[in-house]
Amino acid sequence: QVQLVESGGGLVQAGGSLRLSCTASGRAFSAFAMGWFRQAPGKEREFVTAINILGGRTYYADSVKGRFTISRVNARNTVSLQMNSLKSEDTAVYYCAVSRILPMTSPQIDYWGQGTQVTVSS
Repeated sequence: QVQLVESGGGLVQAGGSLRLSCTASGRAFSAFAMGWFRQAPGKEREFVTAINILGGRTYYADSVKGRFTISRVNARNTVSLQMNSLKSEDTAVYYCAVSRILPMTSPQIDYWGQGTQVTVSS
């Protein structure tokens, strides 16, 4: 079992920045790829970004490329998401996820966090 706890969500104005963090406990954190998904009201959960086990390869949805940056510190069991130039369409609940498979898709996620709300006001 892996337990994931997200933090760092909140309310920010358009153009602003937020940093999300996800801390894992339980099974070996460094054995999994890590990522973030998001779900806006009335929409399906969608992939945002992922990072491989050693942190050397990253994946981003086209909608966030150049604005979001994922990173991980295996020694701290932590993955972070730096979100810059936020837009109203980034408003969603953001979920931390772990998977043994890359690229990540929802059906292949092994564990989910509980989610953290990000609201971007225009």
